[in-house]
Amino acid sequence: MIGNLITTPFGGRAMTLAHLKAQTQAQEINEGKTADKWQVYRWLCEGKEVVGVGDRALAVLNALLSFLPDNELSAENGLVVFPSNVQLSMRAHGMANATLRRHLAALIECGLITRKDSPNGKRYSRKGRGGEITDAFGFSLAPLLARAEELQRAAESVRAASMALKLVRERITLHRRDIGKLIEVAVEEDVPGDWGTIWKRFRAIVEAIPRQAVLATLEPILRDLAALHDEVVILLEKHINKENMSANESQYEPQQQNSKPNSNSDLEPRLRNSQGSRPELIKTRAEDATKAYPLGLVMKACPEITDYAASGISNWRDLMTTAAQVRGYLGISPSAYEDALDVFGQENTAIVIACILQRAQNINSAGGYLRALTEKARAGEFAVGPMLMAALKANGVQPQLVTGA
Repeated sequence: MIGNLITTPFGGRAMTLAHLKAQTQAQEINEGKTADKWQVYRWLCEGKEVVGVGDRALAVLNALLSFLPDNELSAENGLVVFPSNVQLSMRAHGMANATLRRHLAALIECGLITRKDSPNGKRYSRKGRGGEITDAFGFSLAPLLARAEELQRAAESVRAASMALKLVRERITLHRRDIGKLIEVAVEEDVPGDWGTIWKRFRAIVEAIPRQAVLATLEPILRDLAALHDEVVILLEKHINKENMSANESQYEPQQQNSKPNSNSDLEPRLRNSQGSRPELIKTRAEDATKAYPLGLVMKACPEITDYAASGISNWRDLMTTAAQVRGYLGISPSAYEDALDVFGQENTAIVIACILQRAQNINSAGGYLRALTEKARAGEFAVGPMLMAALKANGVQPQLVTGA
């Protein structure tokens, strides 16, 4: 077994609190704890910006790990490696001695390795009669084992941030394409509206997009584009509704003149046109969501939303919280989200957003799509169940909807 005492550097090297903290942390490794050294190294490579270590220092760490005989980091196998600078330089692709020392110091400062110096500063091991190593002096990799979970979280946070940034960039691209083409068709078809001003606003937002940007910079731009997209869609929809108004009136006129008040054909139009009945139907549907659609069924239909949950989705509250976050990534405006909450309720709104995310590649404007579904639901022409069943079928799952009493 390798000794567990706190050690100080040899010669003129100074002891720092950071060195002391790293060694103390390494002493707190639970008995029997193990980790795959190359998996830990991959986590570190992904989360290097969070940890604060550079590429060249990681190359040196890779070389150090190669001197550990086993792939498994564990106290029982020994965590101290003792290569000479010549050997270490060879495995670090011929790195110069001065550069090697500098990056070793960087690894120590980051708390990824610690020194265990011998009395004379040399690196070596001492073996017992059976050939087993009883003590070793060199570089201890114990901090890697102690911080394995921390490094995994760092890698996951970087992956989540990268995914969020990718999604925001995708939504920005889609909004740019859609807004540009919608304005073009509006101008060509002489749709009423101040399209020149709208075009200038659109170009001002687009020109403000930097080539290299972080999530915090792009999110406000996405919100501005989403709001402008909604504005353009509303103007076009109003124009279309005016053109179709006469056709809609002629379509419903025979139903209004039906002289059989108790017939089945007359019942559905009355429910749709009754302002008093609709809210009650919608409210009942929203309250029964958790009974009608088990959470497990929703997750089978819409598995992609789990990628955006910080700690997984194990209950309805987790789903609603994650859906509220995904709403921003999809470019759904706060007003469209609030309208959906008013009509569907929180649980059903979360289901609808999960379904939209599942089909995001096929939906040009998630905000406009949600508004359309909300209006249909308000008119009694849309329910969450069929949408959920369609998502299940798309994933190859045989729908088995269980309705609560």
